[in-house]
Amino acid sequence: MSCSGGIFLARTTKRFLFVQRTQAKTMGTWAIVGGKSEEHDRCPIDTLTREITEEVGLLPKIDKIIPLDHYTSIDKQFKYGTYIMIVEDEFIPELNGEHSSYAWCQYGCWPKPLHKGVKTTLSNRIVKTKLELILDLI
Repeated sequence: MSCSGGIFLARTTKRFLFVQRTQAKTMGTWAIVGGKSEEHDRCPIDTLTREITEEVGLLPKIDKIIPLDHYTSIDKQFKYGTYIMIVEDEFIPELNGEHSSYAWCQYGCWPKPLHKGVKTTLSNRIVKTKLELILDLI
């Protein structure tokens, strides 16, 4: 199974968008926009674009998409690509039933509890270095 997820970063505030999950297994955890690839998705960015539209109700003008992390399980059956999506300004998402709330957060001031996979990604030293570099450059 392949999945793609994206973290929105607003250039003007340097804050990141998180959404709070409503699904039973991960209910109440804070996550990023994303999900499973579907048959008609040609590439991870297609999956990401579709998931953005489904989960936040619109496709904001994304200035740049930057690959952040790629995880592959030991058995190679699960792959997850994480991207940073730079937008000019924060926006108010129109959440679908998968999420109950949203929050724009400063770097390192992540909402709690974080979704397990998101927490693992954001705790990774290389990911932290990339995020700090991106924040310095925007």
